[in-house]
Amino acid sequence: MRRCFAVCALVLSVGLLAAPASAQYAEDSLAFDLGHIFDLEYAASPQISPSGDRVVYARSYMDKMEDRRSARLWVVNADGSGHRPITDPETQAGSAAWSPSGDRIAYVAATDGGAEIFVRWMDTGQTARLTQLDASPGGLSWSPDGEHLAFSMFVPAPQEPFAQMPSPPEGADWAERPDYIDDTYYRSDGSGYTEDGHTHLFTLPASGGTPRQITSGPYDYGGTPQWTPDGTTLILSANRHDDRTLDPLNSEVLAIDVETGDVTALTRREGPDGDPAVSPDGSTIAYTGFDDREQGYQVTKLYLMNRDGSNVRVLTPDFDRDVQDPTWSADGDGLFFQYVDEGSTKIGFITTDGDRTDVTPGTVGGTSIGRPYTSGSFSVASNGRVAYTHSTPQRPADVAVAQQGQEPRVLTSLNDDLFGQAKLGEVEAFTYESSHDGRTIEGWIVTPPNFDPDSGREYPLILEIHGGPFASYGPYFSSEVQLYASAGYVVLYTNPRGSTSYGQEFGNAIHHAYPSHDFDDLMSGVDAVIDRGYIDTDRLYVTGGSGGGVLTAWIVGHTDRFRAAVSAKPVINWYSWVLTADMYPFGAKYWFPGMPWDHEEHYMDRSPISYIDQVTTPTMLLTGTDDYRTPMSESEQFYQALKLAEVESALVRIPGASHGIAARPSQLMAKVAYILEWFERHGGSE
Repeated sequence: MRRCFAVCALVLSVGLLAAPASAQYAEDSLAFDLGHIFDLEYAASPQISPSGDRVVYARSYMDKMEDRRSARLWVVNADGSGHRPITDPETQAGSAAWSPSGDRIAYVAATDGGAEIFVRWMDTGQTARLTQLDASPGGLSWSPDGEHLAFSMFVPAPQEPFAQMPSPPEGADWAERPDYIDDTYYRSDGSGYTEDGHTHLFTLPASGGTPRQITSGPYDYGGTPQWTPDGTTLILSANRHDDRTLDPLNSEVLAIDVETGDVTALTRREGPDGDPAVSPDGSTIAYTGFDDREQGYQVTKLYLMNRDGSNVRVLTPDFDRDVQDPTWSADGDGLFFQYVDEGSTKIGFITTDGDRTDVTPGTVGGTSIGRPYTSGSFSVASNGRVAYTHSTPQRPADVAVAQQGQEPRVLTSLNDDLFGQAKLGEVEAFTYESSHDGRTIEGWIVTPPNFDPDSGREYPLILEIHGGPFASYGPYFSSEVQLYASAGYVVLYTNPRGSTSYGQEFGNAIHHAYPSHDFDDLMSGVDAVIDRGYIDTDRLYVTGGSGGGVLTAWIVGHTDRFRAAVSAKPVINWYSWVLTADMYPFGAKYWFPGMPWDHEEHYMDRSPISYIDQVTTPTMLLTGTDDYRTPMSESEQFYQALKLAEVESALVRIPGASHGIAARPSQLMAKVAYILEWFERHGGSE
């Protein structure tokens, strides 16, 4: 009971711990502070009409009363006029899809009974509910004639008891029956312990009616299916191999007959084949993937094949960046696609002959509100106009349109009311050399509002490390980083080796060697900022989440230069992580040379827990109680080891949070408040 009280007090005292930092924010009414989290809005999933004259998008906001991110659908003309809502303000809505003629949109909206499919006629504003479903639909896709919709939905499997039990007498209060589990994937981060069943494809008349299940069997058909122009076939990607649970990336592009449900695999190689897109004339299918070499990072290429799966050819053989979301131009002469280049997300266009150009600058993104991860999405009209999420270091995502040969145009200004008043830190991109091998590393420095490098003042520094580890930060708005800057810290975030968007060699430099010299890359970044002359070297702090939490825990075991550290949702022991995480078949296959019992030394050499005897830095662990990606047991191992080693430490449990630890607005606030308070108690910004 005493132990429970101590832990609960630590979890529930957000308001008390945040008080000093909140008081500091209040000194400057223009500072971006914790309360402003609920004022943030951002655009997501912009869908441009077939004619290119209007864009429907999900306007996301923070619901203060429900403490959740919510969204409703808005529309804006391509010239920026006519910006207005099209769904009820009390209803969560998203997943909009234009009909082929542009006269209707289908979308998914929440009801009292769950998520349902709706259609809105854009000329009159009339809306019809089409479904009464047993589960949430996804992947809405119109048939070419506009008469049907395809979608995916989870179908539970019939439940049979594993063992027969006598029934309790009437009125008896017996314990719940045991859960029998024999699936490889039996729990999922963000969803918890999974229900038996699979995701299948359905079609539905666009005028409403009873959905018809197209697929069956022990397979999952997720994503958005693509119709062939004749309306007879759905093209999508799925893994139907017998060993699919232990070989999770080996998906194929499939053709599914709408009438019979017959499935034909169009690809056959070892490796992922996904994101299929059917050409306007139906003769060619574009898709993405790679030949799997079981490496931690492998660049995703763009491929073309004939409709029957023959004549496979790679369209981007020498393009050393990941291709995402290929979309055909209306004339079938090429494809639009999204990619990330050195931390900046762009929309590109490539002809079927392989000539590549950029449609947008590196401003696509802004939907990762907490930290400055690359993100964003786009859609294409028949005239080649592209709608996309546009972001800068000072703004989350707005809606923008672009066209080859023309300057992009930003159509919305969702946060001007907030940032017209609240002052943000400036974000500066820079590069430096790693002390390990002279490799060039890219990073960003965020300075506090009213920062003056010539004042003679020395500022504290926070090193903030991204997760993944195969991911990347970029020059995008980040509420967490801006809150640190508003509290008086200079913030450094970088893309050390292992980060994506710098090519396969750079990303794969940590294959079977993580953490390793990414530590040197990070320390060199800290040194480069210190060399500028405005950093107090006695007040250096470090934090990061997931892969960034791993590196934070690794750092405190390899240097004592930081005054305090916060390791959020880390992996501490790779041996135990592979045996407890929800993605364990993937982790064991792609991140390690073999199973932990066969390579114990390798697993433990890369585990921060192995260096606990070298830790002297005061360290806080911060993890969600429902995290199945980097389970709470990882943080508890490090916390208890630190206590045994008599190192100042704390454990923060975020109730109900999964690996997306800041999914709810108040959780994002709590995460920042706890980190800042821990740093304040160890020298802080004053």
